[in-house]
Amino acid sequence: MLTKEQIKELFYKLNQKLKKQNIRGEIGIVGGAVMCLVFNARVSTKDIDGIFAPTQKIREFIKEIAEEEGVSENWLNDGAKGYIQGDFDKIEVMALSHLAIWAPQPEYMLAMKCISARIDTSDADDVRTLIQVLKLRSAREIFDIVARFYPKQRVPARTQFFIEELFEEGV
Repeated sequence: MLTKEQIKELFYKLNQKLKKQNIRGEIGIVGGAVMCLVFNARVSTKDIDGIFAPTQKIREFIKEIAEEEGVSENWLNDGAKGYIQGDFDKIEVMALSHLAIWAPQPEYMLAMKCISARIDTSDADDVRTLIQVLKLRSAREIFDIVARFYPKQRVPARTQFFIEELFEEGV
């Protein structure tokens, strides 16, 4: 598990590698890392999901850092890239000399978390946190936010059940 401090340290190390080669990088983080760094809703996350560029160079550095620091080679991965689409505002998380790190706006994070929600993860707690941050009061408000970012055909039926169940439990 990676704590907020460990995540930042890994980003500093990545920045140093980019700096040595005078490369500018960008990472858009989603998932548990956002819940740790932006919302302070979690103490740790198993990895950092996101998108990054330049992809090949950062992949190379990810592997080097994993070996140097004794962390998983997937400490930073782009496994969630299929969920990142469309137009949304970005929130600056960290601005280092050669690395910019951003997260999607809270509404987008909520929509994404609802679309990808898995029962056996922290997704329900993350969605509860985002509902509180956004001061939402009904399942309808959440469905409307999801619809702003994802076409109806991309919204799995389990998303509706997931949201309705959260409200049945009193969020």
